[in-house]
Amino acid sequence: MQSTESSFENIRKDFPILKRTVRDNKPLVYLDNASTTQKPNQVIDAITDYYQNHNANIHRAVYALAEESTEAYETARDKIANFVNVKNRQEIIFVRGTTEAINLVAYAWGRSHVNEGDIIVTTEYEHHSNIVPWQLLTQEKRAKLEYIGMDDNGELNLDDLDKYLATGKVKLVTFSLMSNVLGTITDAKKIIEKCKAAGVLTLIDGAQAVPHMKVDLDTLGCDFFAFSGHKMLAPTGVGILWVRKSVLQTMNPFHGGGDMIREVHKYETTWNELPYKFEAGTPNIADVIGFGAAIDYLTKIGMDNVRQHEIELTTYALEKFAKIPGLQIYGTKDIAKRGGVISFNFADVHPHDVADIIDKEGISLRSGHHCAQVLMERLNVAATSRASFYIYNTKEDVDALIDSLNIVAKVFKL
Repeated sequence: MQSTESSFENIRKDFPILKRTVRDNKPLVYLDNASTTQKPNQVIDAITDYYQNHNANIHRAVYALAEESTEAYETARDKIANFVNVKNRQEIIFVRGTTEAINLVAYAWGRSHVNEGDIIVTTEYEHHSNIVPWQLLTQEKRAKLEYIGMDDNGELNLDDLDKYLATGKVKLVTFSLMSNVLGTITDAKKIIEKCKAAGVLTLIDGAQAVPHMKVDLDTLGCDFFAFSGHKMLAPTGVGILWVRKSVLQTMNPFHGGGDMIREVHKYETTWNELPYKFEAGTPNIADVIGFGAAIDYLTKIGMDNVRQHEIELTTYALEKFAKIPGLQIYGTKDIAKRGGVISFNFADVHPHDVADIIDKEGISLRSGHHCAQVLMERLNVAATSRASFYIYNTKEDVDALIDSLNIVAKVFKL
């Protein structure tokens, strides 16, 4: 495929924050996209336009502003459904993010379907958001939480999954489509095929995957899928839970209050239709509209192009990293199996020291356990440094990172 470098070089102009300087007037190099992405003018303008021209509550009135706001909100739902190829818009639920989406499933589905002795299966490279809700559920229900291990390349050992499925006690298998630390792209289809054969439901944490690659839920075959807007150019505080309708109809409400009701009487309430049954209270209207604008922006670029750009950038970065003595990189070396995330440790230098030194050069890099302490234990480290790329990053950003790491080497006399 032809290089995407030239076609992406004009994207940076849409992101006002990338024009600023930090730390003694150094140009900002933002490499913490796995945590959250920056926002283009198109998203910022959509939010501003809502508050300046349309601000009203939705689903509750027939005056002009209310109808305009409702239409914009529901149009965003349709855009998101199309983006991940969901045929039934009733299956798209707005939540605050991936964390709330997974907790919604754990409460609204898990507490009705998981019983004593049942098994929930997750993986060793999950974000805490896909571990802690299942710890709480299994402890409450006296069920068991088991883990699919991984090999030294950062890829899952699916023999572990086979072992758990053979017990006949597994109720749910839940996993991230892309690791937020290793960048490993999970073989979701193989896991789903195994689970379907065993009659087991699957939940996918798509927070790291949806922003970076084309995701087609109509063909993927899972039962639950969650992702966040802020990792794909949209505002914080808004995300999506998709649930297969046949499963969604078996779930009780997660929150009670306005908009999720049809009728309320003194001692009885009937629920609203899907998906509003799971969207209680006044929603995050402006940021949902901003989410829709982010979807428009990414759709115009094309997700295949986004993926190709990150492959080129990550390949370039890995080649540069390999030339730095004492640098250990975690995860698979197969670029087809990893996203634009590189976690590493630098000799005996603590990741926080690395981050502090390169911050003085204007480089925004994440250090710590990345909300993945189970994975850190598997790697036998307390923390790592992590560089993560997105559409506005360039090879020049990678070069700036490499230059700053050479400064680290000089400071610590490596």
